[in-house]
Amino acid sequence: MCVECGCGTHEHDHEHSHEHNHNHGINEDIENNPQLTHKVKIIEKILSKNNQMADEIRAEFDKHKVTCFNMMSSPGSGKTTTLENLADKGPFKFGVIEGDLETSRDADRIRNKGIWSFQLQTGRACHLDAGMVKKATPQFPFEENEIAFIENVGNLVCPASYDVGAHFNMVFVSVPEGDDKIEKYPVMFRQADVVIITKCDMLQFFDFDIDRAKKEADKLKPGVKVILLNNKTGVGLDEVIEWMKERREEHLTSLKA
Repeated sequence: MCVECGCGTHEHDHEHSHEHNHNHGINEDIENNPQLTHKVKIIEKILSKNNQMADEIRAEFDKHKVTCFNMMSSPGSGKTTTLENLADKGPFKFGVIEGDLETSRDADRIRNKGIWSFQLQTGRACHLDAGMVKKATPQFPFEENEIAFIENVGNLVCPASYDVGAHFNMVFVSVPEGDDKIEKYPVMFRQADVVIITKCDMLQFFDFDIDRAKKEADKLKPGVKVILLNNKTGVGLDEVIEWMKERREEHLTSLKA
C-alpha cells in the first residue's frame, strides 16, 4: 500500500503463518476483516470524489474543444523529450500540465520551446489526481490551444488508478527498462490507448523483444496501438502525431453527437 497517497486496495494487517495455500481473494479478506472493509470504503469515497472532479475537468476541455492526453510512464522514459520534439515539429498548438514531486525542470524545458506549461509539485504524492489538475486548469490558455498534455508523475503503478480528466491515455515504456515491464505492470497498460516504446536507438544494446512487448500489450488491451519511437532521430514521431490527430478527430466528432 502506498503510505503517502493511500492508493493501495489490499493490505494484510493480520499476522499468520504463510505455510498454508494463500488462495483467498480480496472479497474474502474484506468480509473477514472489518478494518480492511473500512479502508476500502474510504478509498472508494476518495476515488468517487476524484472521478467527479475529473468529469468536471473533461467538461471544461470539451467546452473549449481541447483534446487532453494523459502521459504516463516510469521516470526517464522520454515523455518530456517527446513533448519537446512535438513542439519542434509544430503539428498543433498545445499546452502542458506537468507533474513532479519537486522542481520545475520539466516545465522549464517545455517553456524554453515557447510552449505554455504549468508545474504541479506533488511533494510526496506518487501520482497526479483530479484535484491537483483542477488547480491548473483555470490558468490553461484554452483559446490558444487545440491539445492539452498532462505529464503525470513518473510511476508505472499509481497514476493508472486516478482519472485526471484526460480523454486519452498515452503510456510510455523505454527500451532500457526491458520488455517485461508491460507484463509486470498490467494495471497501467490496461489503461493505455497507445503504448509508445521509446529510446529505440538503444535496441542494439539491450535484450528488448519488440514482438514480445507487442504481444503482451495486446493481451492486456486488445487492439492497442504500439508505436516505436526514436526521439534522437525522430523516427516514429510522425506515427505518434498521426495517432493523436485521429484521436482528436474522434474527440471532436463525439462533441457533435
